[in-house]
Amino acid sequence: MGYSSARLEAFNNRIKVTIRMAYGFHRVTNLIALIMLRCSGLDIRLPQPTI
Repeated sequence: MGYSSARLEAFNNRIKVTIRMAYGFHRVTNLIALIMLRCSGLDIRLPQPTI
C-alpha cells in the first residue's frame, strides 16, 4: 500500500504562495503570522456593508 504526499505538497505550496504575497514585509513576524493565519483553516471574511 503506497502513501501519498499530496497533503504535504499542498501545504508547502500554500506557504510558498504566501511568501510571494508577503514580499516587502518589513518584519519576519508579520510573515509568520500571515502564514499561520492562511494555513489555520479559519474562514475570515471582510465586513460587508449593510444596505
